[in-house]
Formats: sequence, C-alpha cells, structure tokens
Amino acid sequence: MKAKAWKTLLALAVLAAAAWQGAAADSRGTAATRPQGAKVSGKTNTIEKVHKTDEEWKKILTPEQYKVLRKKGTEPAFTGKYHANHEKGVYVCAACGLPLFSSDTKFDSGTGWPSFWKPIDPTHVETETDRSFFTTRTEVVCARCGGHLGHVFPDGPPPTGLRYCMNSVSLELKKAE
Repeated sequence: MKAKAWKTLLALAVLAAAAWQGAAADSRGTAATRPQGAKVSGKTNTIEKVHKTDEEWKKILTPEQYKVLRKKGTEPAFTGKYHANHEKGVYVCAACGLPLFSSDTKFDSGTGWPSFWKPIDPTHVETETDRSFFTTRTEVVCARCGGHLGHVFPDGPPPTGLRYCMNSVSLELKKAE
C-alpha cells in the first residue's frame, strides 16, 4: 500500500478512536471535560467578543484556517506544524490572537495533534456539544472569536486528567524570548 494511503488510514483510525473516546464524555462538557471556570456555550464571560462576517474572516485567514476555525474542519493527523513541536512559548488563537495554551502544558498524546492538559486561563476557551461523526464530543472554541480549536477528552495526564486535542492550524506559537 502506498505511503499516502497508509497515512489516510491512520488518520481515519485516530479520528474513530477520538470519536469513540469522546462518546463517553457528557454532551455539554460537564466537570469531567470542561475546564474549571469555563463557560458553556450560550453563557457570557468577561472576554470581549470579536464579530466578523464570513467575508471578513476569508480575507484574514488562509483557506485551511478558514475551513477549520470557521467551518469546524479538522486537519489530518500528523500533518500540523505543532503536533511534534517542542519550542517554548504561548499558543494563541490564529484568528484573533487570544492566548490559549502554554507550551508548559503541552504533551505528546500520540494522536497526531498538539495536546495540552489545561488552557492558560479557563475563561479563554469555551466548550460546545459536537454531535458530528455519529457521536457526541466536547468541542473547544476560542472564547473571543468562537473559532473551532479542537476537542477536549477526559483521558489526559495529571493534574487535570484532560486532553485538549487542538488543530495546529487553529493556533499560532508566540515563542518565548
């Protein structure tokens, strides 16, 4: 089998495993999957919201960023620029620049996507119910612009036990100096 076909099969297997793991999570992102202090969709927090039209987003985002951040797409596993990155810094939302995750909380989950065990500030991310792919998962979105970042699962390392499985294209690393 060709290398590209193997990568595709592996990515599908990882997606299926992630969907299966997420099926056990509460559909509203309860305490088991929602970071302490985070807000469930529909409730407000202190983050000032960014509102743009689809046309405005298309002008400032790459086509791949638009597909993931605005249309809730997913980049293929093991293809993102941050899945194996070990540089120190802060990961911000690629759409609005809100600080989301510290490299200090990044870990190798083996899934092919960058994974973190907690956000920088729990109010910087929000969770929503995702019922795509014939399962229920907890989607993670940027609290400022609503951009799709990835999903959170209750199978991460201590101390939180959470795995924020993010799309590289949804993030931008601001390297530590």
